[in-house]
Amino acid sequence: MDPDVFAAAYWSRRPLLTSAADLGRDFSDLLTLADVDELLSVRGLRTPFLRIAKDGAVVEPRRFTGSGGAGAEVADQVSSDSVLRLFSEGSTVVLQGLHRLWPPLIAFADALAAELGHPTQVNAYITPPSSRGFSPHYDVHDVFVLQVAGEKHWTIHEPVLADPLRTQPWGDRAEAVAARAQEAPVIDAVLRPGDALYLPRGYLHSAVALGEISAHLTIGVHNVTRWGAVESALDLVRTLATDDPALRTSLPLGVDLTAPGTTTEDVAAVLAGLHAALDRVDPAAVADRLRSRTWAQVRPEPVAPLAQATAAAALTTDTVLRVRPRLRLQLRDVVGDEVVLVAGRQHRTFPAAQRPALAELLAAGELKVGDLPGLPAAEQCELARRLVVESVAVVPDAQPVHHGGDERGTGA
Repeated sequence: MDPDVFAAAYWSRRPLLTSAADLGRDFSDLLTLADVDELLSVRGLRTPFLRIAKDGAVVEPRRFTGSGGAGAEVADQVSSDSVLRLFSEGSTVVLQGLHRLWPPLIAFADALAAELGHPTQVNAYITPPSSRGFSPHYDVHDVFVLQVAGEKHWTIHEPVLADPLRTQPWGDRAEAVAARAQEAPVIDAVLRPGDALYLPRGYLHSAVALGEISAHLTIGVHNVTRWGAVESALDLVRTLATDDPALRTSLPLGVDLTAPGTTTEDVAAVLAGLHAALDRVDPAAVADRLRSRTWAQVRPEPVAPLAQATAAAALTTDTVLRVRPRLRLQLRDVVGDEVVLVAGRQHRTFPAAQRPALAELLAAGELKVGDLPGLPAAEQCELARRLVVESVAVVPDAQPVHHGGDERGTGA
């Protein structure tokens, strides 16, 4: 589907089910059942990277975790034999946070977040044959469901609350959710490997595995909303209001808060003060705070610490410098003799004279250190080295230092 069509007709509006035949490929490059076994058996997972559910209820972690053994004395490592037993008894296995754990999904989730403009997360749900993992519920974020293995029967119902926020979970409306789940669904379909389902936040859903093990990926999209801007504005109001002496005033000695009307004048003064503070809020400051909150949730492409440290120490004017992929960057205007580069959640200050070089690097995406404009060679290398060490830029194809031979330490 053309992205503009999806944005106009489906995004945050209505569900969309797309078959593997229309997509032209499956999702085996992201996760397979063999990958799930590897994660559960040899990767040393700990909670909360694993959750298990049975008949709609979450299983206590102590039933599938234990000590990691000698040299790994942690009490909550996943026990593969316990997982085997619970799964055989009909429990659903939920691998959480795979966007921080499994390399193909790290890259996929980061790239998707960059394209959508909204942070993403990835969970995997593995359900035994003919079992239901969770009862009908809704999520407070959008999801893409990617069927990886087996078949799963999905039932989708209209929301009981449109566009729910993080503070409005489905459990607070359990009765309404249960009643809505008895009505006619808007989607009643079996997902097979390679099928994809998009659900805006608030849509009720439940799924039942059919005759074999079923696995699907849930890509959670943490929507950036107008409410996020509300929260950002209120944060600024809170800060501005502390500067108002009238709002810091103590209530009268011996005040009786149980008496009607005791605080009427004080509350009126507070509301007037808050209105005044709100009128002083700069919309640009609200947007900047919203950006900062959002960027803090999105990971750029990981860097190789040893390789990049080696490259930074040895770089010359012939070294190629590349902006770190998927790092959100904003170069501010010069103030005084300094310029600020916003890099993800970090604010980094540079001399004003280096702004043209920074602007050229951001515009080009990749160039030689010697092509950084407006600086002598020594300062070009100094700036490039700082950008690499602070993970703003990388040296492509860098390798950690390696000395030949078979010199090995004892490990002691």
